Amino acid sequence: MLREQRIAPDQVLIIDSSSADDTPSLAQRAGYRLETIPKESFRHGATRQYAAGLMEDAEILVYLTQDALLCGERSLQNMLEVFRNPEIGGCYGRQLPRAEAGPIERHARLFNYSPIPAVRSFEDRKVLGFRAAYFSNSFAAYRRTALDDVGGFPRHSIVSEEVTVAARMLIAGWKLAYQANATVVHSHDFTFAQEFSRYFDIGVHHSREGWILDEFGTVGGEGKSFVVSEARYLLRTRPSLLLSATARNASKWWAYKLGRNEGYLPRGVKEALSAQPGFWLEERRRQNMAPNRIPSPSTTTHFPA
Repeated sequence: MLREQRIAPDQVLIIDSSSADDTPSLAQRAGYRLETIPKESFRHGATRQYAAGLMEDAEILVYLTQDALLCGERSLQNMLEVFRNPEIGGCYGRQLPRAEAGPIERHARLFNYSPIPAVRSFEDRKVLGFRAAYFSNSFAAYRRTALDDVGGFPRHSIVSEEVTVAARMLIAGWKLAYQANATVVHSHDFTFAQEFSRYFDIGVHHSREGWILDEFGTVGGEGKSFVVSEARYLLRTRPSLLLSATARNASKWWAYKLGRNEGYLPRGVKEALSAQPGFWLEERRRQNMAPNRIPSPSTTTHFPA
């Protein structure tokens, strides 16, 4: 799909976390630059910042996860066009559900990715709340100067590194764009356990980056809107899934609440609930080196505006 784009990227860098399939040889045969890292060293923020450091000459950095497939030949071009506006610091594209996606999986993409493009500023938080800082790195682009301006990606974030960057950019005066005609196919059929771990990790992130909630508001309103929208969608398409969806949403809510209160949980419990074992292993190492530097349960980390 990269080869079919009307505008070709100047450089393509593949960060491969020691995959066991044919990824390295495929990347090299395609003429792409390949960097291999140990699987256990992958971090959502640190690995992306590592990639940015390897692309020193790039003015615009485009990030794609391995399972996001560009749609059509103009997706990349449409993404980059928004940077003609010098106020835009970052942009993310629209994610479409897989052809085989079920109703629950499909609704999640329809709810989060509108067909209407948008540009957001810090002032929009007054209307959109936490939604103003919504962002996704599955298909996103950043202006190098804007990314550097906010300190790059957080190295020690468990997940949601792109939300941290987006919030910092808005506070710093940059604008964010959502480009609805820059599309990828990207969705997942998560199990109950996978969703639980995912939302636990999001809760941990919000616990440790409390300044985001202070500046943009909590996620409660967004969660309620999602539940209502999903119920209406399933009533139209597959009413038999309503009970399953209700159970899933309750599970996600409890997982998020546990994550928000992770400071009170034993380390072993957190490691068992999380989908990011490497994060906790690294934290253990950091804590052993500086045991008094890990935030207490009541500590809120603030980002200077």
